[in-house]
Amino acid sequence: DNTRNGFSAIQDFLYKVIERLDIGPNKDRTAVIQFSNEALANFFLSSFMRKEDVLTAVRRLSHKGGRPVKMGAALKYVKEKVFTAASGSRNTANVPQILVVLNSGASSDSVDLPVASLKESGVRILTIGTKNSDHKEMEKMSHAPSYTLSVAEMAELPSIQEQVVGQNHHIMIQTNIVRDVVFLLDGSDGTRRGFQAMRDFVQKAVEKLSVDDNKDRVSVVQYSRDPAVQFYLNTYTTKGDILDTVRGLRHKGGSPLKTGEALQYLRDNVFTASAGSRRLEGVPQVLILLSGGRSYDSVDAPATALKQMGVLMFAVGTRGSDLGELQKISHDSRNAITVPEFTDLAGSNSVLFAKVLNCLSCCLFSVDTGKKDVVFLLDGSDGTRNGFPAMRDFVERVVGKLNVGPNDDRVSVVQYSRDPEVNFYLNTYTTKEDIVDSVRGLNHRGGIPLNTGAALRYVRDNVFTNSSGSRRLQGVPQMLILLNGGKSSDNVDTPASALRQQGIFVIGIGTRNSDRSELQKISHEPRYALSVPEFTDLPGVQEQLSTVLSTVRVRAERKPPGKDVVFLLDGSDGTRRGFQAMRDFVQKAVEKLSVDDNKDRVSVVQYSRDPAVQFYLNTYTTKGDILDTVRGLRHKGGSPLKTGEALQYLRDNVFTASAGSRRLEGVPQVLILLSGGRSYDSVDAPATALKQMGVLMFAVGTRGSDLGELQKISHDSRNAITVPEFTDLVLNCLSCCLFSVDTGKKDVVFLLDGSDGTRNGFPAMRDFVERVVGKLNVGPNDDRVSVVQYSRDPEVNFYLNTYTTKEDIVDSVRGLNHRGGIPLNTGAALRYVRDNVFTNSSGSRRLQGVPQMLILLNGGKSSDNVDTPASALRQQGIFVIGIGTRNSDRSELQKISHEPRYALSVPEFTDLPGVQEQLSTVLSTVRVRGTPMTPTVTGKKDVVFLLDGSDGTRRGFQAMRDFVQKAVEKLSVDDNKDRVSVVQYSRDPAVQFYLNTYTTKGDILDTVRGLRHKGGSPLKTGEALQYLRDNVFTASAGSRRLEGVPQVLILLSGGRSYDSVDAPATALKQMGVLMFAVGTRGSDLGELQKISHDSRNAITVPEFTDLAGVQEQLQSSVEAVDVVFLLDGSDGTRNGFPAMRDFVERVVGKLNVGPNDDRVSVVQYSRDPEVNFYLNTYTTKEDIVDSVRGLNHRGGIPLNTGAALRYVRDNVFTNSSGSRRLQGVPQMLILLNGGKSSDNVDTPASALRQQGIFVIGIGTRNSDRSELQKISHEPRYALSVPEFTDLPGVQEQLSTVLSTVKAVPPSRKPPGKDVVFLLDGSDGTRRGFQAMRDFVQKAVEKLSVDDNKDRVSVVQYSRDPAVQFYLNTYTTKGDILDTVRGLRHKGGSPLKTGEALQYLRDNVFTASAGSRRLEGVPQVLILLSGGRSYDSVDAPATALKQMGVLMFAVGTRGSDLGELQKISHDSRNAITVPEFTDLAGVQEQLQSSVEAVVVDVTPETPTETGMLTSGAFPSIPGQPSDTLGTTSLQNSSGSRRLQGVPQMLILLNGGKSSDNVDTPASALRQQGIFVIGIGTRNSDRSELQKISHDA
Repeated sequence: DNTRNGFSAIQDFLYKVIERLDIGPNKDRTAVIQFSNEALANFFLSSFMRKEDVLTAVRRLSHKGGRPVKMGAALKYVKEKVFTAASGSRNTANVPQILVVLNSGASSDSVDLPVASLKESGVRILTIGTKNSDHKEMEKMSHAPSYTLSVAEMAELPSIQEQVVGQNHHIMIQTNIVRDVVFLLDGSDGTRRGFQAMRDFVQKAVEKLSVDDNKDRVSVVQYSRDPAVQFYLNTYTTKGDILDTVRGLRHKGGSPLKTGEALQYLRDNVFTASAGSRRLEGVPQVLILLSGGRSYDSVDAPATALKQMGVLMFAVGTRGSDLGELQKISHDSRNAITVPEFTDLAGSNSVLFAKVLNCLSCCLFSVDTGKKDVVFLLDGSDGTRNGFPAMRDFVERVVGKLNVGPNDDRVSVVQYSRDPEVNFYLNTYTTKEDIVDSVRGLNHRGGIPLNTGAALRYVRDNVFTNSSGSRRLQGVPQMLILLNGGKSSDNVDTPASALRQQGIFVIGIGTRNSDRSELQKISHEPRYALSVPEFTDLPGVQEQLSTVLSTVRVRAERKPPGKDVVFLLDGSDGTRRGFQAMRDFVQKAVEKLSVDDNKDRVSVVQYSRDPAVQFYLNTYTTKGDILDTVRGLRHKGGSPLKTGEALQYLRDNVFTASAGSRRLEGVPQVLILLSGGRSYDSVDAPATALKQMGVLMFAVGTRGSDLGELQKISHDSRNAITVPEFTDLVLNCLSCCLFSVDTGKKDVVFLLDGSDGTRNGFPAMRDFVERVVGKLNVGPNDDRVSVVQYSRDPEVNFYLNTYTTKEDIVDSVRGLNHRGGIPLNTGAALRYVRDNVFTNSSGSRRLQGVPQMLILLNGGKSSDNVDTPASALRQQGIFVIGIGTRNSDRSELQKISHEPRYALSVPEFTDLPGVQEQLSTVLSTVRVRGTPMTPTVTGKKDVVFLLDGSDGTRRGFQAMRDFVQKAVEKLSVDDNKDRVSVVQYSRDPAVQFYLNTYTTKGDILDTVRGLRHKGGSPLKTGEALQYLRDNVFTASAGSRRLEGVPQVLILLSGGRSYDSVDAPATALKQMGVLMFAVGTRGSDLGELQKISHDSRNAITVPEFTDLAGVQEQLQSSVEAVDVVFLLDGSDGTRNGFPAMRDFVERVVGKLNVGPNDDRVSVVQYSRDPEVNFYLNTYTTKEDIVDSVRGLNHRGGIPLNTGAALRYVRDNVFTNSSGSRRLQGVPQMLILLNGGKSSDNVDTPASALRQQGIFVIGIGTRNSDRSELQKISHEPRYALSVPEFTDLPGVQEQLSTVLSTVKAVPPSRKPPGKDVVFLLDGSDGTRRGFQAMRDFVQKAVEKLSVDDNKDRVSVVQYSRDPAVQFYLNTYTTKGDILDTVRGLRHKGGSPLKTGEALQYLRDNVFTASAGSRRLEGVPQVLILLSGGRSYDSVDAPATALKQMGVLMFAVGTRGSDLGELQKISHDSRNAITVPEFTDLAGVQEQLQSSVEAVVVDVTPETPTETGMLTSGAFPSIPGQPSDTLGTTSLQNSSGSRRLQGVPQMLILLNGGKSSDNVDTPASALRQQGIFVIGIGTRNSDRSELQKISHDA
């Protein structure tokens, strides 16, 4: 009765909402029900199938009236009478079911049961109430809180109309879903009688799925003792095929029942891309388990692993099942269902499947984080000039609807045509006004062609990045809106796919000139490709875009807070009495954690001789469950105590994603060890491994423990705590570890010079501190501040934890009085703040990963030494900024500061405001100690000497010791540039000292002089190398590898190793360690070469007493550099060229030039580049200087710096031109530039950087500074002088860089090949299968599998392919041969070779399946086929060839020779035999062909030759060689380059070319063609050298 006045408003609302629907029999359907004390249907879902009829019915509605309001009864009515097939509901066809409830008062009956029933059926409920409604009741009914809307009166319904339509659209988007469903059926002996019912259950479930339109995929797996796949997710594509197979399922039988093993099998083999799972594409994964008994093995870990993968699991059991086990397996304990017998499944079928569907729709809910990053990519090509103002207006209107702010929405705009240009980044502007102003000022860019693909790639790599303001990694939705007016000139497929994989939601908006299919490819889904006739019609899609903007889903998850805490409890015999106290300790600790809101996770592991997990990090999600389990813990018992093994177990099995660890998401990992005795095994390596993973470890022991061992385990020795007995345990040891990492906070300490000399300046210092504090975000969990004053000795004004508000700190600062005193002891003050202020007790959060910063204000030179305390602060990760006046010692300040550039200076303290802005920038960018700054130019190295201390080197050991001593004397240890470690080994390695043991050269030399020979045999070099990798080249042992410091290993070995060095040497090389091996006549030279990072760095001497002779050679190998000068020779630098020439000469003068030392090249450029001489042209400093003095200015316009950078990368920094980049020698490019480039420098500069080339750009006032910064290795290496005549001013700066730059060598191309055999297993090859098997066996016997050179896979196929084993399944020849001998013929028809080839491309020739294609390893496919393919082989064969797969096809008389030739990479590699029993006759032929194509092409063994002769005037080598590249050396002309046959060109030339030979010569070189140039006295020698493979 109380809605009578508002009923007309309800009617209007219904009319307008329904008007927006697409009504039709196969489209939207609608029903209207009125209710009061009872419910009445005005019309059902099946009543009207035309929108006009529905709207007419709405107009004719009359108010029902009545009281009281019985909403519960009305909802029950809707469930039973409206959402039914008879009334027109299509719930069983997966059509979204939506109920909109309009209500104006509290219900007189309960709504709980009917609401639960509706939700269980998958109905989404949206409620709309008035001020008289019961809002708690409304929320209870609604699908989610956001589905509860409210108005004051019904008359206000129009205000929420858009919201309702949007929610309906939102629901439909979410429920129009696809899924991958796997049924896991218990086929053990105990389910024989119920199997028919299980089969029927699966059949009925499949009937409800949408298989035929490729929405849903199905797999069925049966298991007992082991699992057996009946069919995979990609086996069948029609519902009919699936149902046929399900009807024919036979009971498997067998015992015992191993559910755990079956779940693990599904994870590894069924929920995978190769088996048809679309998990990585975001498709929901569903597992339905039907199990009739308790599992013989544990289900905990595999069930957890599947949940971690996001699999939604439903478990159905019988009375014989273990309900607790079913609940563990299910993703929600409520989804574990039991029936008395499987024959009762029919009753639960609809309930279960309703649960599945409802859960799926909930899981696919879109995340609305309230903020997003939006990038507009605007087509600025010539074709959009007229429409550009409309595009600009459109962007402005969209931005107008956003909630812009640094913590809300962010916006970027990029324009593109031939190449892209950023107008502003996501972090450029933080207010809507600034963005709109910038958008209004946009100018059309112009240009052709339109490269949309390149633009998409560019925004992915340069705009959707952390540094550009993207918050993708924080889980903020990323959106790209493309406005496009034409078809792209380049391919958009790959970059569009890359954006999609990165979770970026793309909307493509085009005009009539756009390519619609292209836009659909680019957009997130085809329906998000919008279209307008012209850009002036853009307002028409504005509303559509707004809806999408408000509902766009995020794939990335938010970074969770909290921590993962693992308790490792000593459960050995010795702790029986104290176990109760340990249990209480854990209980009290857990009570302080935040578990219920998923912040903190907990695991408990007990151990003695072996570890036993009590529960994993993801076992329990509530504090109550954890405490219940902890209270029930039983003492394990056992001996001996193996703490090392337990720590290793935690690393491998507990601190993992599958066990619930969130380490990879940045969540702190904490380990608390309670141990009551000394470990029987070593804890060193496992403790180090956990520390390297970032686990914060706290060790608590009793009087029976070994304190030294506890300290080794703890991440800080101070976190090793002992108590007399476990009954004395207290919780204060936990206070320092239970924290969360927040990089948005820092601890800032001000150290103020309060000596007599700063009395006048002290008020200015005080004001400066106040202003800096004013910009901080002070709070106990935000920024913290401390102030310390010093003169002769330091005094703390307040600590980091004294004040928690900005006001208190400012008040204290204002009240500071000058201290006075002499002398000024800055060193003592630095030591004091390190030991007394940057500590846990003083409020420092350094151990929690919070950045630590010290700001020193200093007015004079220190009376004591600052070196050691400054170094100690740096080692502790404290970031120091030193600010001084004219009275300060600048070099002292630079030593103290984090880097010299952070030593700031002002004339007087009253000038401090001048550095305020500079300091603010540093404060906002200082990084967290946990992610150390990576120095790019360090001048540092970590050097490890590995000395053979075996019995055979006793006499030579003195000489080895002398060698190390002399080497160390040349290193820079005392200033912390170089670090040294020495390890001796024989049967096992022994560390003499680590990289962080000593910090002075004196200490190292003293220790080296005292080294004693170790002795022992046999000599195990491989084990020693592995030990170095795991224990010495690590952060905990002092290695700075992760900071970019070069790692050097010098091995002195006097004999052949007893074990293999291959794998450990490779592992060290992959880590980037530069290895030099020195041996004697007793050594194996081949072994030394394997170990060395370059075979030339393997050196032998007759005896170790001859080491002095190679000392210099080895030193220079470590110190050499390749330097290329790139000189701007354009018209604008004519006057400055002599100064450039002098500069080069002076720099060269400081180098140590020689073939094994420094090398130099000079290149001049303007419009195009020209090499004056290469890196291997001259080998003496005199020759280089003579050549430099003779350089003539080149001249020319325009200035194409981009092209020049590209040229030096492709033609100068190459092996043939003398570059030693691949040998690990640092590469440096020095650019002297006098103007802005006419072409783009971005890509070539990036390419040089990726190749590890260190670039320094030096420009004049005419240069473009931002361009130079882009080109240089870092912006700070872009140097500037007013004129080139001022170059001497940067000479010293450059010399410093030259002496310190280091590079890391790239990894080598691995040897061997990956061979896949594809065998026809169809019905027609049954008789010949034995011969095929023998063929494969003989082929494998000739491969090199055991040393990991060759890998093998076998796939059988008929109608569909079946992998027998992948390329990474087996690593020994024996295992492969055993499997091949046991192969069974597959059978089946028809023969689909095309589908099999496509399968190989997508699932076998992939990195996950063991293919090393991306590492450059040859890929070989050998097909044995006995018939003509039922489907086309063209496209898949072409796709494999494009991937570089070398294909050989062998057929019989039943095969189609033309088809075999199409498949083969060369038609001559298509071989036929009468029958497969005749295969032996072609075995050798095929083997030879395979070896011929996969042979490594080296210039020394050319076999295929082209001749180039000149028969006309003038001589134009540039032309013929270009023509040659496109004609003679092509496949159609007989070249076998693509088959790997070496290509050779011999040029006979009698004169200088009239055109330029550089580009075509480079093109031949890039194509791998080996060129020899032969000339006469009339030829141009330098030209011939350019053309030839090597000068």
